Amino acid sequence: MVTRYLESPRKEADAVHIEIVKAGTGWMYPVRKGQILRIVDINGNQAVDTIFYNADNTAERYSVQQTVQHQRNALVGVGTDLMSSEDRVMLTVVADTCGDHDTLGSACSCESNMIRYGFGHRYQHACRESFLARLLAHGMDKRDQVNNLNFFMYVPLDERGNLNFADGISSPGKYIELEAKMNVLVLVSNCPQLNNPCNGYDPTPVKMIVWDPEGGCR
Repeated sequence: MVTRYLESPRKEADAVHIEIVKAGTGWMYPVRKGQILRIVDINGNQAVDTIFYNADNTAERYSVQQTVQHQRNALVGVGTDLMSSEDRVMLTVVADTCGDHDTLGSACSCESNMIRYGFGHRYQHACRESFLARLLAHGMDKRDQVNNLNFFMYVPLDERGNLNFADGISSPGKYIELEAKMNVLVLVSNCPQLNNPCNGYDPTPVKMIVWDPEGGCR
């Protein structure tokens, strides 16, 4: 397992941007090189599906394959470098009070809802819809939606290579902080999933906080 429980000295009063993202909605925001992004699981046990793009060239984006290969670990925590499709570091995890964030479970979709939970769930809202709505608004499209990572979602990989959607290990107020190593566009779907434990069967809001490189450490 990766390292857990490294707290941050940064204070919200020093932040340059704070925003609440409601459950089941999307969020897209530019974070400049050197800035710090904190994602806060306000009520606990809420999956935050996330993709990163190079803000100066969106053809370069987060790569789960490069990230797992680079760190030789399928879970994300303190010290993890999130790698791009060009094998460059996009962001580094610099603080984390939860640990073991998922890289493999990907995003829920209407199709996967139907296959996993029955035809009656086919038209439930899903993360892929939230991603696509934000991408279209930014002049991108479905082809730009790559495999995401899932903050605060625990998907252990067993000895036989099986993935399991397990009960979350997050709790109210847990957070992860990432330092941008390039200008990035952060794309989030605050997961609406009701049918497995990833959101405790009750999706809730999360908070996004951004600091400039010099700020936040009084």
